[in-house]
Amino acid sequence: MAGGSDTAETVTLTCARCGKPSHLQCPKCMDLKLPRENAAFCSQDCFKASWSTHKAVHLKAKLSSIGTGNSGEQNSDLANEGWLYCLKKGQARTPKLPHFDWTGTLRPYPISSKCEVPPHIDRPDWADDGIPKIEPNSDFQHVVEIKTPDQIEKMREVGRISREVLDAAARVIRPGITTDEIDRVVHDATIAAGGYPSPLNYHFFPKSCCTSVNEVICHGIPDARKLEDGDIVNVDVTVCYKGYHGDLNETYFVGEVDEESRRLVQCTYECLEKAIAMVKPGVRFRDVGEVINRHASMSGLSVVRSYCGHGIGELFHCAPNIPHYGRNKAVGVMKAGQTFTIEPMINAGVWRDRMWPDGWTAVTADGKRSAQFEHTLLVTETGVEVLTARLPTSPKVFPWLN
Repeated sequence: MAGGSDTAETVTLTCARCGKPSHLQCPKCMDLKLPRENAAFCSQDCFKASWSTHKAVHLKAKLSSIGTGNSGEQNSDLANEGWLYCLKKGQARTPKLPHFDWTGTLRPYPISSKCEVPPHIDRPDWADDGIPKIEPNSDFQHVVEIKTPDQIEKMREVGRISREVLDAAARVIRPGITTDEIDRVVHDATIAAGGYPSPLNYHFFPKSCCTSVNEVICHGIPDARKLEDGDIVNVDVTVCYKGYHGDLNETYFVGEVDEESRRLVQCTYECLEKAIAMVKPGVRFRDVGEVINRHASMSGLSVVRSYCGHGIGELFHCAPNIPHYGRNKAVGVMKAGQTFTIEPMINAGVWRDRMWPDGWTAVTADGKRSAQFEHTLLVTETGVEVLTARLPTSPKVFPWLN
């Protein structure tokens, strides 16, 4: 064992701005317990002259501390930097952590301001004021649209773009990244492809994708929380391109995940695959839930009932509604030319859900984990085409596919 020196070491600090010997310390850096070397200044003049750039060190330190302690105390400081908690389905903000009977260990974190969309990007009618106008009054809320060949080609195009955007998000998922940073990747990739991120300001949703961590079932809002080793996270992407929407999501492992979570995610993936395999003309929409429910139940898991698959095309959400649970009462049969999503949400515990104070984030009632997978599908004359299928370039993140 090596011994320690009895002689105290004298450290001479230099000014972070000019390099002269220094004896003053930034008080904020001291509060945050940051290294003294980058917080020393020779005079008040040097400190004031450096403030516009030096204060960025404080924000970086606050973000780095997220996920390691009391979120309420840490995140309250972020309000000074424009990060606030979301309320009222995105229509309000607050600097304080809302009061709620949380069902699990996860808590909301502050969110950043809404990402900007360049003026050359075509926008859906909710982009500016948060209110869809065409969608709720469309006849296709009651009648399932049969797409023309031209419409099908546009659905194929947006489906491929949506897949590429989700793959871009998948590549950056790791311990230490925030879901806000994932949202920025999704936003930038969508804009680069010439599309609009459909969730952005849809009924006032404040971000460009949904990120649902651990016990979050769906519609999680990207925020300042850093993903931790052992988390699972679902990223739900929808792109609007040339007036058509493509919708898909996948649940990913963050670092080393426990075996129970691995089984949950793989079973959820299998539920979607089994549902897709049955899609063809003449199949009843209600039968999709029977197949999913049977496979989930055999693994001791439960199926969420509050959210369902949906029609998609020029409208983000329309008929048909496709429940994922058994003994549902969905009406109608599949016909060639229809496009819709199937997106089972499977829970490790009970199927019931609760809503966070933000009005969007649905979580499991017992705090146990939930997983989800989704594809946009086209019914063909002989079966099904997965419009958001994985590409040869898609990251290989699921062990059971290797």
